[in-house]
Amino acid sequence: MEQRTAEIERNTLETQITVSINLDGTGKSSFATGVPFLDHMMDQIARHGLIDIDVRANGDLEIDAHHTVEDIGITLGQAFAKAVGDKKGLQRYGHAYVPLDEALSRVVVDFSGRPGLFYEVKFTRGMIGRFDVDLFREFFQGFVNHAGVTLHIDNLKGTNAHHIAETIFKALGRALRMAITPDPRIAGIVPSTKGSL
Repeated sequence: MEQRTAEIERNTLETQITVSINLDGTGKSSFATGVPFLDHMMDQIARHGLIDIDVRANGDLEIDAHHTVEDIGITLGQAFAKAVGDKKGLQRYGHAYVPLDEALSRVVVDFSGRPGLFYEVKFTRGMIGRFDVDLFREFFQGFVNHAGVTLHIDNLKGTNAHHIAETIFKALGRALRMAITPDPRIAGIVPSTKGSL
């Protein structure tokens, strides 16, 4: 199988971002974004998805983290789209339920080629440390729009905002891992009756 890697650079007047991924990695990660809590969450994707991820970002954090978080989601999505290529032999679908103490979240992903975010999360507070929880939706919206995936995120239980966030990102890593895993029974075949995704 060809190497499923990608490196994407995105430069705007607001942010300069580089993302490198290896879909067949071991969960190694390195982040320098200026947004520590997002780094902590992306580390969950890497570790639980067994995806090597490197993200470098320089953004207008003196305003706030909005542009940086959204643009990292966009660039990560572009990297996934490039790395999965024509999607031949992919499982395509992935899902995971992940608990952390009182919190429980479910994430379901489809590498459908059709961007769609369905996000049912009610955080119990607006900030986790210095991170505005509203920015998670912006991150995921940027990701799905540019990865070309349908993504359902549901927090089912939880009172601790940090736990809620962590269950979402761990479940995303697990769901992505399932979806991008090659299925030897359909090697060379696009997993769709249309013949393309």
